[in-house]
Amino acid sequence: MAVETSFTLAPLLPWPAIAVLGALATITVALGWLKRARGRGWRTVALIAVAAALANPTVSLEDREKLPDIAVVVVDDSASQDIGTRRERSEAALEVIRQALEEADDLELRVVRAGGASGESAPARTGGTRLFEALSRALADVPRQRVAGIIMITDGQVHDAPEPANSFAPGGPLHVLVTGERSETDRRLVVVEAPSYGIVGKPLERWLSYGVVGKPLEIKVRVEDKPGAGGGFARITLSRDGGPPEEFRVRLGLEAVIDFTLDHAGPTVLELEVEEGKQELTLDNNRAVVVVNGVHDRLRVLLVSGEPHPGERVWRSLLKADPAVDLIHFTILRPLESQDRAPANELSLISFPILELFQDKLHEYDLIIFDRYRRRGVLPPEYLRNIAGYVEAGGALLTVVGPAYSTPSSLYYTPLGSVLPGTPTGRIYTQGFRPRVTDAGGRHPVTADLSDGGRPAWGRWFRQIEVEPARAMVLMTGVDGRPLLILDRVGEGRVAQLLSDHLWLWARGFEGGGPQAELLRRLAHWLMKEPELEENSLGATALGNQLEIVRRSLDPGPGAVEVTAPSGAVRSVELKPEGGGRATARITVDEAGLYRVSDGRLEALAAVGTLNPLEAAEVRATDERLGPIAEATGGAVLWLAETGPPDIRRVHPGRDLHGRDRIGGGGWIGLKANGDYVVRGLKLAPLLPAGLILVLGLGGLILAWRREGI
Repeated sequence: MAVETSFTLAPLLPWPAIAVLGALATITVALGWLKRARGRGWRTVALIAVAAALANPTVSLEDREKLPDIAVVVVDDSASQDIGTRRERSEAALEVIRQALEEADDLELRVVRAGGASGESAPARTGGTRLFEALSRALADVPRQRVAGIIMITDGQVHDAPEPANSFAPGGPLHVLVTGERSETDRRLVVVEAPSYGIVGKPLERWLSYGVVGKPLEIKVRVEDKPGAGGGFARITLSRDGGPPEEFRVRLGLEAVIDFTLDHAGPTVLELEVEEGKQELTLDNNRAVVVVNGVHDRLRVLLVSGEPHPGERVWRSLLKADPAVDLIHFTILRPLESQDRAPANELSLISFPILELFQDKLHEYDLIIFDRYRRRGVLPPEYLRNIAGYVEAGGALLTVVGPAYSTPSSLYYTPLGSVLPGTPTGRIYTQGFRPRVTDAGGRHPVTADLSDGGRPAWGRWFRQIEVEPARAMVLMTGVDGRPLLILDRVGEGRVAQLLSDHLWLWARGFEGGGPQAELLRRLAHWLMKEPELEENSLGATALGNQLEIVRRSLDPGPGAVEVTAPSGAVRSVELKPEGGGRATARITVDEAGLYRVSDGRLEALAAVGTLNPLEAAEVRATDERLGPIAEATGGAVLWLAETGPPDIRRVHPGRDLHGRDRIGGGGWIGLKANGDYVVRGLKLAPLLPAGLILVLGLGGLILAWRREGI
């Protein structure tokens, strides 16, 4: 506690009134002195005493308590500080600063660490290194007049630096101690532009078939070697969903375009990696991950009905009700060999476009359905052979068979029979039965969870065609356990057969009906290779800081998976069976990046948090972001690799806040000595006692009167 003395004036009247009275008194005294009037000296003394009384000079005694200044040291603890000897330099500089400042009585030191694990989970950290946010929290309760200065120990890669630089005014200087080196070089891969979604299965020729000059999806990338290393090329690899990589050659420093297409709906994880450069600080920024969400364009479905029947309306209603389906449907009403006498120009409004549908534009269809079709000579064998080739090349075919499938006019006895999984036996059952889901069907995503616990709750059907499924999966059975719904993979494509034409009874609600809409939806999606309908699949989904793993399998046996974190750490996770062919697990993750899940045969990728964090984008040490701010506040930027830890001095306001030592060439930085205080007590005492003023005033007037009377 210190006592500070000061003198002040506390006038008894307003200053304008005192000024008027003083002017009148001065005029009176001046006239007296001009006329050499007697008693003018004593009258002057009396008037001065009255003026002093009106001004009321006082002595102020303040009890002041000095407040220490605040110095904040912000230490960058981000991952880029692990490069080289940056962290060692950072800790050495922090120790020097502690020793220099902690013993000062008039200074309080606050050390703040930012950019590392500060209670926030790694997947949630998305904003890069944010030192100024940490500084703002540290100075939230500090007045600007108490800030001695701020010292940031960092590599300079700060992602929340205020702009413009002069907008940052903390009350003291900002000094930056850079932990890296000026000569650092590094190669990095920059994703300039990438789509967030794309149309599935739209290669160039399919766009052209719509009359649109289109192109595949594009990712624009740039490979940078900093500082600039001139021309040259680098090799980039692109991997989709963990598959085999594709290689591309790009020129350094220039934007390059990488084309790709999507082969399934839902997220597709694209991993890009550039080969290692001659000198690297880290390989983390040589990789980038892009997630593109695949969506289907309008699905083109070709429905061929062999003859009108009640089930035909079910198909049309189901497919036309979906706005995402573009349906082309025709029914064979009259065979070519028909001998009726109807004129040819009255048989149809347009010519039947066989060539266009089954050859020229066959590849455009996502799904082809034959509903109770029989050979009538309308489709020549070469077109049916085209459909078989379409399936083997990756197409989808669904046949719903009727009685004709067991006759010589069956599709099985055409070139299309090479891709059909069921061989007809010639038997047709016309008795009531309830469709049942097989054990394999209970685990297959097409029919899993449709059986309602195995209870016979579905309505009956009354016709079933018997076949011998040579290699197909049987998901549903009918009469005496005979196959009713079978699936098969042929080449790159898929085929399904429903061995009854009475599915329409469920749509009409007969005996309670059944899940015909859901069954057909799942069946169509499995045929078109939707990932969620794969019977043997492994998936992983990020839910905040948790990773949910789901494996579907026709094998009921238990299993475990290996989870590989972005850092390379591997752990084994047991999956818990949950029915319907699913086994799941949920684990907590603490790293942001790309996780890989594998069961030894299948692999899944999951993106947790920020895939391409700002922290890893650029890791070279720099003063470009913080240098202008330090200059605007009067601070300095020092490279620790060149100068070592600086000397620290207390500097009075208005003096230089940094400089270089004359001996040794090292740098010093200054912290302001503000001298702030709070007043704990205040005493005021008049400088002139009232008795003295009274004696001088009255005494002077009496003596002046006496002198005038002599």
